[in-house]
Amino acid sequence: MAAQITGAWNFPTRIVTGPGRIADLPDACRANGITRPLLVTDRGLAENDLIAGIVRRVRDAGIPISVFSDVKGNPTESNLNAGVAAFKAGGHDGVVAVGGGSALDVGKCVAFMAAQSRPVWDFEDVGDWWTRANTDGVAPIIAVPTTAGTGSEVGRAGVITREDTHEKKIIFHPLLMPRIAIEDPELAVGLPPFLTMATGMDALAHCFEAYCVPAFHPLADGIALEGLRIIDTYLPRAVENGRDLEARAYMFAAASMGATAFQKGLGAIHSISHPVGARYDTHHGLTNGVVFPYILVCNRTAIADKIPHIARALDLPGRDFDAVLNWILAFRKKLGVPHTLAELGVKEENAKAIAADAVKDPTAGSNPRQLTEAEFEQLALAAIRGDLGG
Repeated sequence: MAAQITGAWNFPTRIVTGPGRIADLPDACRANGITRPLLVTDRGLAENDLIAGIVRRVRDAGIPISVFSDVKGNPTESNLNAGVAAFKAGGHDGVVAVGGGSALDVGKCVAFMAAQSRPVWDFEDVGDWWTRANTDGVAPIIAVPTTAGTGSEVGRAGVITREDTHEKKIIFHPLLMPRIAIEDPELAVGLPPFLTMATGMDALAHCFEAYCVPAFHPLADGIALEGLRIIDTYLPRAVENGRDLEARAYMFAAASMGATAFQKGLGAIHSISHPVGARYDTHHGLTNGVVFPYILVCNRTAIADKIPHIARALDLPGRDFDAVLNWILAFRKKLGVPHTLAELGVKEENAKAIAADAVKDPTAGSNPRQLTEAEFEQLALAAIRGDLGG
């Protein structure tokens, strides 16, 4: 019994939220001792007026700022190394990470790795590997999300793809936590419906999986359940009308809530989604949304005690497993999430390789059921074929 009431908890950074709060960015730089920030974003956003406006605002405040944008949707070690080189070459002393989870992850890792002599893979989220880091000179980070999905703005980790092995690796250190997150819903207004949906499904998977992890963390559990309710209410609104600032603001909050809750851990949705994304360059949140019901069926008996609370949070007419399964299937259909991994281009012949990576993924260890490689292969095949027989 004692093992079930033992935990160690951390909660996230300062968050400022609301329309127009991007105006706080120059003051946030000053408050955190950043005099020469490097703005890290992705290639698509770099060509957007949004980034130009942020740069102009910071420069008008008398703070020189440069932009690094060589960041892919599934960022790689090459992206990270190029960012570190730009950070050092420009004599920067802080990072302003702007964009979705990929840009935020790379920005955080740039600020961290600029102070390291060891390769980034030495800081994978394994055991106490994070203690290997040199903490002197790790630069302060300000996070400005433009999508509501990963919650990386309140996280102590970043996901980077290892190109030589086609594996996504979770890099962890407490100093990867941004000093402040600025959540301005106006910055998400231009996000297309597809990306609004896909990133929102990531936040949904985070809240759901975190709640189902068998660990003692009542604080995270409460946050995860409220996050589920918010996403159920506001994600369809944000997809339907991208200018709905209330829906955007609530989805930003839900993304941060999901990342706060998954300090408990994640599960097999992510264990499969990570290798699929690394091999097929699929959108992470969308892949989570596709895989979701297959993992739900797989974990059915292990999360039986969680189901009534999830159903209650979602205000479902029933409180049993079928009510929750039918809800996620209907929710995905309403938002246009594909039903199978085959629709994302995943082939059956790759199921074994996906399973080999999934069983090694750090998220596999906190899944409610401990799955073997063979079970992961069957799960991957089920998701490719659309088989919910369970």
